[in-house]
Amino acid sequence: MATESHLASAPPSAPGAGRPVPELDAAVVERWRSGGGELIDLLAQARDRLGGIAAFRLGPRPTVLVTEPRAVQHVLAQHPDRYVKRSHRARLLVGDGVLAATGEAWKKQRRLLQSQFTGTGMRRYGQRIIDAARVTADRWAGYARTGQTIDVGEEMRRFALDTIWRSLTGHPLDETTELELSAVGTVVAALPSLPADTVDAPEAVAADLARIDTVARHAIEAARRGATGPDGPGLLHVLLDAAADRPEYTDRLIRDELVTLLVAGHETTATTLTWLYLLLDRHPEAREQALNAGGEGSPERKEAVQALVSETLRLYPSAWLLPRHATEDDTLAGRRVEAGTDVLVCPYLTHRDPALWPDPDRFDPRRFTTPGGRPTHLGAYFPFGIGARACLGLQFALREATVLLEHLLPAHTLTFHAIPTKAAYSITVRPDGPTPAVLRATG
Repeated sequence: MATESHLASAPPSAPGAGRPVPELDAAVVERWRSGGGELIDLLAQARDRLGGIAAFRLGPRPTVLVTEPRAVQHVLAQHPDRYVKRSHRARLLVGDGVLAATGEAWKKQRRLLQSQFTGTGMRRYGQRIIDAARVTADRWAGYARTGQTIDVGEEMRRFALDTIWRSLTGHPLDETTELELSAVGTVVAALPSLPADTVDAPEAVAADLARIDTVARHAIEAARRGATGPDGPGLLHVLLDAAADRPEYTDRLIRDELVTLLVAGHETTATTLTWLYLLLDRHPEAREQALNAGGEGSPERKEAVQALVSETLRLYPSAWLLPRHATEDDTLAGRRVEAGTDVLVCPYLTHRDPALWPDPDRFDPRRFTTPGGRPTHLGAYFPFGIGARACLGLQFALREATVLLEHLLPAHTLTFHAIPTKAAYSITVRPDGPTPAVLRATG
């Protein structure tokens, strides 16, 4: 059996050289197929049986799974020109937005947006994140007073959607917009079960797509009229300004970028925060450790709260599966990968590899605060991807999650009425079921 350490130490060699990638026995694949299991179950079997670079065959050609850190870095960071992104599962929702775009179009779109999520751009949106967190904190204080049952997942989606809407438009999220944009979550949840046919798939969610398009059109029209919210112009105005001298920024592309930012800017954050509260329900000591790390606003407290988020992202990464396509023959950690091969990089399995993370299924935020508590190789922890196509909104997502927790964790504890027993693997890994809970004020 190939081992992680063996693959990690394999010397570089010429593209197309090397040994074949070990392939999972067809009988194992057939048992998985007949049992109706999740794709992650098959991927886990391939990794456990064959190591960090493994193949399996669902059609005439093998698909190669990559979980070994150095191979991950080779594919995503060092050679993105050899391993390209061809399409995205959410394309029918986000169209040609930066999440699904490829080639030169993607490079231009990413260049425009990148400055909005670093440095000055992040400072511009920092107050909007704080304002959305305060609204959520006030709402939770009311829930605690009345004893009302809430759905934690819905509450986290509401916060994250308010945050990204303020950042896009300069306006806080209103009830009508919130209701209409619930269609985003409906489409995202439906993606794995939609028809494979490119015509039938959009028709299956046509009504939800129409609701999303209406919200996007109204927002674009308002911004074009010069309307800005109390927070001033937002990311949507950046897109409209670009249209003045970049003909590719048609109304359709602006719509696609707006919806892309809505999806990427709230679905992943909401899911991470929901998982975090479910994990804290099983590990209440982790909350106490974070709150005892320092006083309110102290660097120690911030680091400890950030560690809660980081450990949640280890177990449930925002991007749990990163599909790529080999455009040329290559050698990957001593294994031969032929042009035309589909490659699946899987952060979910890398993050749960016992060779990298001792006791990998245990929730332990101290991995991220203790020297030597986590692997140092870039390819061992990449919840937002790495390399050229790493998530643009990484810093934004981490900032909004941390700010919200700094408001909520000291003030409330949660008691869940029910806990989802499974995970659903779609664009994100999300709890497969509602998360009803009641709040208790701690102050």
